[in-house]
Amino acid sequence: MNAPVRIDLTDATTFPNRRVETWKYSDLARGLRDAPPPSPPGLIPGGGPFFAMDGDGVVFANGRAVGPDAYVAYGEKTLRLRFVSDAVGTGHSTAVRIAARPDAHLLILESHEGRGSAYAAHNRLTIDLAAGAHVTRIVLVDEPEDAVSITEATVNVGQGATYRQTVITTGARLQRLETRVVHDGHGADVRLDGLYLLTGGRQSDQTTVVDHVGPNGLTAQLTKGVVRDTARGVFQGKIIVERGADGTDARMGHHALILGERAEVDAKPELQIYADDVQCAHGNTVGNLDADALFYLQQRGLPLDEATALLTEAFLREVTDRIEPEAVRDLVNQWLTERL
Repeated sequence: MNAPVRIDLTDATTFPNRRVETWKYSDLARGLRDAPPPSPPGLIPGGGPFFAMDGDGVVFANGRAVGPDAYVAYGEKTLRLRFVSDAVGTGHSTAVRIAARPDAHLLILESHEGRGSAYAAHNRLTIDLAAGAHVTRIVLVDEPEDAVSITEATVNVGQGATYRQTVITTGARLQRLETRVVHDGHGADVRLDGLYLLTGGRQSDQTTVVDHVGPNGLTAQLTKGVVRDTARGVFQGKIIVERGADGTDARMGHHALILGERAEVDAKPELQIYADDVQCAHGNTVGNLDADALFYLQQRGLPLDEATALLTEAFLREVTDRIEPEAVRDLVNQWLTERL
């Protein structure tokens, strides 16, 4: 698997620019020309979007752990993981490691909560799934329009394990949400879903790499996005099937709506296949709302804005309706509706 770029917020020479192929849509060197001063200790507002859900908590404020900075799951557990940025013109980084032991069931409810302005945040996660473990990761990202935010997750999926992920974001000035999966196969099942809803001058880059290193693995991926005004959505998805990973079944889809004349979507789905006995496919569409459907709703008395919001929500719900459990799905749908 292609090695990730190693970013150090204290060293501007490590910031990738557009000449780095995997970062050509998210030029960090241009968006963050100098290393920002370190962020001071931050405040923790409220309980976050998943406050109503029971479970254990791991919280980081401006890169500093408030309590434990790692988590190990046995049996059936829920983890509320919060990354809180409360800063102005400064930068902070953090790293957290999460492990699910054999046959554990872990629900990760992750939120990125931004306050202040013009900060830079760099969050790194490592999630290890032992054989037979089941992990679901739901991510809500809501940050200021002038923030710079990079989140990198490395997920190691053991044999026979199940991993489910849904990332939902409203973007920032420069935002990248990267997930790299090492897929051991042998019945392991991975689903990576994403959703971006961007307005104003916001940008969001959802990048994924899934490396199938063992046989008989399954990957399914669905990402949808809506961009308005001058916003820019980026999707980069790569599935690699290594030699010996026979029996792999991997499918990827990205679909986006452009609802502004100056809005932009850049999509780059890729398959790299080095084994013969596999089933792999990818698809990509970018367009506008169906004019006939809009006309139909307006003919029945709905104003254009309401008709547009209704069709947009229906388009995006294909992603959120795959979320389990139901209580989390309802919470996420409410969070999304409030931002349409």
